[in-house]
Amino acid sequence: MHRGKILIALCLTLALTACSQFVKRDEFDSTIADLRSADGNLRSQLELMEMRFGRLSEEMAGTFNNLNAQITDLQGRIRIDMTAHFAYDDAALREEDKNALIEFSQVVRDFHPNILVTVEGFTDPAGSAEYNKWLGMQRAKSVREYLIQSGIDAQKVRAVSYGEDTERQVAQGAWGDNGYQNRRVALVIDYIAS
Repeated sequence: MHRGKILIALCLTLALTACSQFVKRDEFDSTIADLRSADGNLRSQLELMEMRFGRLSEEMAGTFNNLNAQITDLQGRIRIDMTAHFAYDDAALREEDKNALIEFSQVVRDFHPNILVTVEGFTDPAGSAEYNKWLGMQRAKSVREYLIQSGIDAQKVRAVSYGEDTERQVAQGAWGDNGYQNRRVALVIDYIAS
């Protein structure tokens, strides 16, 4: 008899322990509803971001159509290869490139003040990789400073250098007079805040 009571107590303990691991139906339904709501909110935000990127891409294409700039939609980013090129071994911004940068700044300032722009600097492969990394950064900083002077918030513009990175060269291995296309900057719109 004593064994029977112990066995019944053990079975009840196991049953109650097992039951405590189950989720109540209303708690489960509430959690699923919360997850669906969060998923719906994220989808709405994603659709809004896609719409903003599409509109920005169209505006940039319209603005830069006559300035020989190439605009590429990347996943979640817009890349703008500008006509800003540099002389051999030089980081000074040319006068003929300033108008395109001014127009870019005006579009950003007037219509998209919350975007984050990365200025990417490039070089041709002449010189050491270390020097070219430095020179690419000087070019990127030169354009960054000009964009800031043209009205873009300094917190919204970053500069980075790819130097002579072979994967990013327009004219593979070309330098000097032939490497003109490699000595450039690209503007990348990485993020549009809500």
